[in-house]
Amino acid sequence: MKYVEGSKRVFLNTGTRFPREVIWAVGAIKYSAAKSNVELGLLDREIGRAIQAKAKELMKGTHDDMVQVDVFQTGSGTGLNMNANEIISELSSAELGKKVHPNDHVNMGQSSNDVGPTAIRVAAAMAVSKNLLPALNGMSSSLTALSKKTSTVYKSGRTHLRDALPVTMGQEFGAYADEFSRDADLVEKTMRYMLELPIGGTAVGTGLNADPKFGGLVAKEVAELSGLGFTSAKNKFRPTRLLTDMSSLSGTMRSVSIDLYRLCQDLRLMFSGPRTALGEIDIPTQEEVAGSSIMPGKTNPVTVESTLLACAEVVGLDGANAFAAQLGEFELTMGVPLMGYNVVLQAKLLSEALNKLSSMVIDHVVPMKDKARGYAEMSPALITLVSPKIGYDKASGIGKEMAKGVSIRAALKKLGFGEKEIDAMLDMKDLVEPGIPSKKVK
Repeated sequence: MKYVEGSKRVFLNTGTRFPREVIWAVGAIKYSAAKSNVELGLLDREIGRAIQAKAKELMKGTHDDMVQVDVFQTGSGTGLNMNANEIISELSSAELGKKVHPNDHVNMGQSSNDVGPTAIRVAAAMAVSKNLLPALNGMSSSLTALSKKTSTVYKSGRTHLRDALPVTMGQEFGAYADEFSRDADLVEKTMRYMLELPIGGTAVGTGLNADPKFGGLVAKEVAELSGLGFTSAKNKFRPTRLLTDMSSLSGTMRSVSIDLYRLCQDLRLMFSGPRTALGEIDIPTQEEVAGSSIMPGKTNPVTVESTLLACAEVVGLDGANAFAAQLGEFELTMGVPLMGYNVVLQAKLLSEALNKLSSMVIDHVVPMKDKARGYAEMSPALITLVSPKIGYDKASGIGKEMAKGVSIRAALKKLGFGEKEIDAMLDMKDLVEPGIPSKKVK
């Protein structure tokens, strides 16, 4: 493979290879292009069939070891495109016993400038639809189930990491369930923007040296191969010169990472302890590996922390994508290989993190009900109950006494409330819903 051998001398040699999804996408494009060119009467049928057969093998992963170009290559993705052209050309020529040319036949009607941007969009959309969206929906479902399971587990709310008014554990997890459901909707909507493919635009978006019907036929075939609704972009200049849709998806995944990071931080705090910190929940599955190499029996939130690392990586990759989206001038974007690699990696990292956290943590959370309720009843913020009745300033003074150890019952008695009145005001069910508990007391 002449081009590939030359590329090894001039591209970077970092050992960073394209993920399976990108190779599949390039194979799908080559298969679809050959089939379309045969239908259009532009490509010899025998050669076209050979190209399709070898492109299918590339899609299946049979020749992954032959995809040798580094991700850090020419910014348009010419290295990846020509690597695929030469693989298919070499294999097809050997099978037919005659020359199948990498450019004249395999690359017919195409340019690296439309193949590369098409391939990374196909790969990213596949990774999102097959992995990330199911993982997001799974996380939302797990959190919804946990929210219902803990709907009557009362605990102290916390603002600024200081004691606040009571909430239920179910309300806390329910907030995240709602957020991840919305994240899934946002990711899906962003992905739809990427379904418009520049294939058929050739070198600069004009479509020179490609049949006018070519782009539409290829997009239709790729849609059938992938099961996704790919179409030929009406304005092929836009996805050839801009990666805004890919950058938007990256930004959406950054947002998912931030939500996931926040959930993990709350889980770590709730799991902290078991004796000298909050200890509001237990996560039995975290005991499957030793938490410490020196402290026997110590249990750490290992799955949660693994997820935190993945979130940090996704956010960092989004920063790289913001730079990559700006590379290029006029008719061509120059961040294609890096953007394709990063976005697929982001989707895979998030999918794994979401699946593992939901199955190994969320589905196994055990609430420490008594401890959580004890915290709720100790919170100085409970004086807020009578604030509407005695005024903010007086309530603030009582609250300071409670912060020093005076119980809420003692504080209320000091204000002249009887036992029955106090019981009515301290009904936890009423404290986690809208309303004014002090109005129960005449």
